[in-house]
Amino acid sequence: MNQVCKVNGKRMEARLAELGEIGKTPENGVHRLALSAEDKQAQKLVAGWMKEAGMMVRQDHFGNLIGRKEGTDPQAPVVMLGSHIDSVPNGGRYDGTIGVIGGIEVVQTICEANITHTHPIEVVAFCDEEGPRFYSGLFGSTGMIGKMTQEKLHMPDDEGISRYDELRSMGLDPDNQQDSVRKPGEIKVYLEMHIEQGPYLQAMNAPVGIVTGIAGPAWLNIKLHGMAGHAGTVPMNMRRDPMSGAAEVILAIEKICGSDPSAPTVGTVGKIAAYPGGQNVIPGTVEFSVDIRDTDEGRRDAAISQIQAAVDEVCKRRGLTAEVKVNERAKPTLCSEQVMAAMERAAGALGLTPPKLVSGAGHDAMCLAEIADMGMIFVRCLDGISHNPKEYASQEDITAGTEVLLATTLEYVK
Repeated sequence: MNQVCKVNGKRMEARLAELGEIGKTPENGVHRLALSAEDKQAQKLVAGWMKEAGMMVRQDHFGNLIGRKEGTDPQAPVVMLGSHIDSVPNGGRYDGTIGVIGGIEVVQTICEANITHTHPIEVVAFCDEEGPRFYSGLFGSTGMIGKMTQEKLHMPDDEGISRYDELRSMGLDPDNQQDSVRKPGEIKVYLEMHIEQGPYLQAMNAPVGIVTGIAGPAWLNIKLHGMAGHAGTVPMNMRRDPMSGAAEVILAIEKICGSDPSAPTVGTVGKIAAYPGGQNVIPGTVEFSVDIRDTDEGRRDAAISQIQAAVDEVCKRRGLTAEVKVNERAKPTLCSEQVMAAMERAAGALGLTPPKLVSGAGHDAMCLAEIADMGMIFVRCLDGISHNPKEYASQEDITAGTEVLLATTLEYVK
């Protein structure tokens, strides 16, 4: 097997730029929410690149876009590469996309070099990894491992449209989920390349890193109910104002998650809304999201319990009522020692010494780890900025990460 081949960094850069035009915002970011018109347009573009790279392309009933290159043994377990192409509101051009475009580049490089391999290779653009539209993420990868619930499938967006509705509109059959579920043993290994979304690789002057584990996110939705009223006529000491209560709870979340500076616990309130939403109206209800993450599940869940206690205390003191719903609760995930070792060998052969680091962000790899060995490559991003139009990773660093991905893939497909 001739393994002397190099990926085409300029081709990847051109594809990233073209994909970044779909859903482009005035700030030069990307607004490409899952299963939106923009996301569907992006899927068609990426499907074309998969075909150009020599793959057969299909879409499963969870909306996952899958390109497949057969090996000499079509029955052998699949070596799977992938990530996602959906974005958060006004996000960046590199989050998720470098893993999909890098995976396509690996396959295209193998085809162009006429490398034969035993195991089939699949490149997957997972559906709705991010989750802001339907209030829960990792949708396609959760479905692929057989963990999809009817609640998540039918969860509506703010317009009342559900994932189920969108998938049906695409000609897919979400009622026939079992045909798209992959069983343990079908996938030999799952490899995902992603921008770091943090500052450590830049601080260490390293273009790439190897991930040891992924923090488990929990997503909460909190509603505080009080009494709506006229902003000018209700005395301050007689108000049941859920906005003031929400402010107290949000500060409590900051204090709870920052109570142990040595722990990687983080908590974020990223979305808040007041109802009825008038400038001169005391809100009757305030609703906000909470994102809690930690590599230790017990410590994360303890933080959630403390947040619930803070909500109860604030509500009791202010005469409010509350609804606290946990929409997502993912387990922290460790990467395979064998895959990390393979990545180290691949990097070493390229003259790289990648540091090992933990991912604070969730990834589809968390789900795939339940049915296959899993590993992740991180690529340095400027100032650790992500989920932001200023998100940036250089062509040189993306190329380096993809070279490591290629060499690791070649080790597993032979």
